[in-house]
Amino acid sequence: MSQPAEHHQLALDRFLNQHPEVATQLNTLNPLAAQAKGETLAEYRAERLHEAFEAEAERQGLFAWELTLKLTADSIEAFEAQRLEVHKEVAQMAGLSWVEYCQLHDFPG
Repeated sequence: MSQPAEHHQLALDRFLNQHPEVATQLNTLNPLAAQAKGETLAEYRAERLHEAFEAEAERQGLFAWELTLKLTADSIEAFEAQRLEVHKEVAQMAGLSWVEYCQLHDFPG
């Protein structure tokens, strides 16, 4: 299985392919804005990309890690199964019952 960073990079690549307007914005960033923040243009671009990715996840009602799963899963069924598995692991790590977790996050249980 691939490493999480590889999955996330694949998700970012797919996100950019699906949203060419974001790619255009990233390719026309002002280098002086990066310099003003004390960042290289590549660092500044990466930060803007992650912001756009997180905004898209929020727009879809997902966490960023869920959007990563969605963009890298082989099917919607695989995405839903992986998503459910991770949520159950998080609930267990938090010491919450599945019902409590679902209520807390307005997640269908």
